[in-house]
Amino acid sequence: MGTVVFGLLQDPTQLLADDAQELAAIKAQMRFLAARVAVIESHQARKKAQAQSGAGRVAAGGRVVTRQRRLQSTNISDAPADPSIRFPSDTVPDNAATTPALWRAGLTPVALPALSVADAAHVGMDLSSSSPAAITQTSVDHLPPVFSIGGISVRLGGFVELSNIWRDSNLSAGPATAWNNFPYANSVEHGLSEERLSAQLSRMSILMEANPSPVVRLQAYVESDFGGAAGTSNSVQISGYTPRMRQAYFTFTQKDWGFHLLMGQAWSLVTNYAKGILPRHEQLPAVTDNNQIPGIAFTRVPQIRLGKDWHEKYWLGLSVEDAQATVAFSSLLSSGGTLPAAYGQAGGATVYYQDSGGVLLNSTTHYTYNPAPDVVLKAAVDTNYGHYEVFGLARWFRSLSVPPGGKTTQQHTSFGGGVGAGITAPLGTDKLQLAGNILAGRGVGRYGPSLLPDTTLGSRGQLVPVPEIIGSLGLIGHPTSSLLLYTYGGVETAGRERYIGADGRQYGYGVTDLNLGGCAVEFGTCNAQTRTLASFTAGGWWHVMQGHYGSLMGGLQYTYIRKFAFRGNDGRQNSVYPATAGNTVYVTFRYFPFQ
Repeated sequence: MGTVVFGLLQDPTQLLADDAQELAAIKAQMRFLAARVAVIESHQARKKAQAQSGAGRVAAGGRVVTRQRRLQSTNISDAPADPSIRFPSDTVPDNAATTPALWRAGLTPVALPALSVADAAHVGMDLSSSSPAAITQTSVDHLPPVFSIGGISVRLGGFVELSNIWRDSNLSAGPATAWNNFPYANSVEHGLSEERLSAQLSRMSILMEANPSPVVRLQAYVESDFGGAAGTSNSVQISGYTPRMRQAYFTFTQKDWGFHLLMGQAWSLVTNYAKGILPRHEQLPAVTDNNQIPGIAFTRVPQIRLGKDWHEKYWLGLSVEDAQATVAFSSLLSSGGTLPAAYGQAGGATVYYQDSGGVLLNSTTHYTYNPAPDVVLKAAVDTNYGHYEVFGLARWFRSLSVPPGGKTTQQHTSFGGGVGAGITAPLGTDKLQLAGNILAGRGVGRYGPSLLPDTTLGSRGQLVPVPEIIGSLGLIGHPTSSLLLYTYGGVETAGRERYIGADGRQYGYGVTDLNLGGCAVEFGTCNAQTRTLASFTAGGWWHVMQGHYGSLMGGLQYTYIRKFAFRGNDGRQNSVYPATAGNTVYVTFRYFPFQ
């Protein structure tokens, strides 16, 4: 309520006038005045030296010293310039040759641009996009350079956030909801609400840029928040959560060729884009939950990406990305365990498919055996009627097994992947936009926020890709320049991959003969496997105020999720279909000091 009252008391015209463009104009005026002062002082020094030249000779030990030379030796045009104080966005003026020292010092006469409230409304904090960079990323590209290091300009971005998170089931989770973890009724945490305050998603970014020539651009981008949790992190006394790397990559662009290179950790090329296929143009939903919403396809992984554009309208990209897989099985089976024997066999194979993390990896989690990186090929087109894209995804999975009675391992490699598409388009007006994505294939569960399994285990110990579909559709509205509203629907669903055991039972993923009668009874046993997650999300952001002191935004979001399991029985051959639901509410405040 305090934020609402404070926002209502502000004069929106004055707030919009104090923006980054006005600040740039003030800096330009300061440069002009500093240059004028330096030139006037230089002229005064010369005139004074000339007036005293007749009587200014002083004999000293047979030597004649001229005051004029002393004065000229301190003239600003001959003094060493300090190149560390300048604004790297400047360009060399036409008269730079006549004022070399002033230019080297970063003091350049420039004309003041005309300012208007209409122009200022779209500087710094622009909510007119279907995926505003200020919310989904840090909008650092739209901010002026803060300083320069040699020929490299440096921009800073980010925000400080506080979120109040409420869930109607206790997940013991921070500001990223594990959508597939909402418990069934057998869990004591089902219906036990969770309330949590968190500042972990406060984010900082830095963009470094150099332009060796008019057609070549080099950029390096690093983005971090506090979403990490070390072994000593807790919320008892100090809530000491650790910084983590969100993105860290560099890019090379050759404009004449339409060539783009990216190397480092960034959003996957599988992610939907709002324009082209360039980084920091992803079509990310403007949601507050750090795990997005079910149905969005994405990862953030190390990669090497090659891109080509034709007049920035047609785009083609190829990305080679770090691979990792999720594995699920109908019974508890760790790596190094023995599979249930298949029908007609006397024993099952011993299977190996993952290891604990080693040097510089997380020792408390597991990493699968990856024979090759994931490969994504995407084509996109930007038109007056929106952005459209299609892509293909190729994946490989590997495991080792020892057959019954065997003494050596056998290596198994399976192929998976899928196809997808995305759209971002206005609906008759710029105030209403449609955004959608879909990914269908085998072994693509990793790309959905719910983390449905990529694979399960076959009877010989091979990893078998699970068929899956991931998709979402959203509407983004802009009733006013300071208000953004959105609603999304999403779904993630998995198919069946199983084999019949020697005991006549099903094994794998999506089996239908499990006893699931305990899923609806408190303290009951429930081994249900998730078939589908469907979600509905609605929310919005209000740009409360903006000025030379930065910007303040408030966000509110509600998400409803419904989880359905594969069919089982109640132990008396009656079919049961376990299901559960979850509700989350986010209230978020963000302060943007650079916007």
